Amino acid sequence: MVEREHIGPLPGAHPVAHGRPPQPDGDTIPQPPRRLPLATREVVAGWICAALVLVLLAAGIAGLLP
Repeated sequence: MVEREHIGPLPGAHPVAHGRPPQPDGDTIPQPPRRLPLATREVVAGWICAALVLVLLAAGIAGLLP
């Protein structure tokens, strides 16, 4: 693709029909809400599930489960 040389200032912005209204100066772009850190109860539940899986895995490898 051949680019042409930049000559002069860029054209001014103009609104597009049926488009969003322009952002006011100093306003920020909307962002999704930030995720909250996990609660202590959720962390403990995760560790219990991980320990249970590891115990069952070890029992299965050792042949203790049918």
